[in-house]
Amino acid sequence: MWPRKRAKRIYPIVKTFAQRKENKLLGFAGYKAGMISIIVIDNKLKSPTKGEELKRAVTVLEAPALKVFGVRLFRKTDYGDKVIGEVWSESFEKDFFRKLDLPKQRKLTLEQLKSQLPQASDVHVLVHTKPRDTGLGKKTPEVFELPVGGSSADEKFNYASSVLGKDVSASDVFKPGQYVDVHAITKGKGFAGDIKRYGVKLASHKAEFGRRHRGTMGAITPATTGWWVLQPGQMGFHKRTDYNKQILKISSIKETNVNPVSGISRYGLVQGNYILVDGSVPGPKKRLVVLSHSIRPRKSAVEQAPDITYISLRSQQG
Repeated sequence: MWPRKRAKRIYPIVKTFAQRKENKLLGFAGYKAGMISIIVIDNKLKSPTKGEELKRAVTVLEAPALKVFGVRLFRKTDYGDKVIGEVWSESFEKDFFRKLDLPKQRKLTLEQLKSQLPQASDVHVLVHTKPRDTGLGKKTPEVFELPVGGSSADEKFNYASSVLGKDVSASDVFKPGQYVDVHAITKGKGFAGDIKRYGVKLASHKAEFGRRHRGTMGAITPATTGWWVLQPGQMGFHKRTDYNKQILKISSIKETNVNPVSGISRYGLVQGNYILVDGSVPGPKKRLVVLSHSIRPRKSAVEQAPDITYISLRSQQG
């Protein structure tokens, strides 16, 4: 999987979102808390265990509401999408200024931005997380932008302006049973050699120049080293995407408890809203994970969440 270089920042930059006709955000974000076990009733159509209870490992994402603080318009050019203009909210939370300062000159108003809609091709909203509502003990939010779904720029702008300055929760974007793509930055493992980084087979014990490297750097002519040649370098801390992960539950800790007796190991207690995702997701605990609608959905997928009969709250401390 390329590129094998350090990501630009600790939370992912998602460049492509699946388009939707519904007026809502096309993505959401949450903090990875850890994994627990649940028991569900299998509801897959052609499964040999349909109707039976199955044990599943699920990932808990603590997902407080996202605050929308800006609306941004784009237009298409020969060199990609370019920003026409943007409008920021009139009110901000105090933690927002830990991350950004207000622009010195705020020229456009919402009405002036709306007058530029005829040349707009897409509408995005600027959002920031609310880590103070989680069990992280963190205050500085992450800031990023999310596209808005809709059939026209006017519909997208009307929705974006209606949520400007307000909170958007996970249930406003996704519903249980949906399949999503999970974007995250993987665990960083530092500098690594050929064997650990690529799984190259050890050379013979009689190898002249050592055992823990690939056999050759390439041909003599041309006198260059190809990008495909395995070499030592950065391992981990890459942006990666897991496709077609099913959301099993969107709820809050007040409705259904998912905290083990002693808390989630190396995370603590989930204190607010959360998302249960089937299986594992990339990245270490406490790192922000971005969810988006599945960009290449499975045709045979059943977008109906299975019934959860039991959530294991056994202590993870042994």
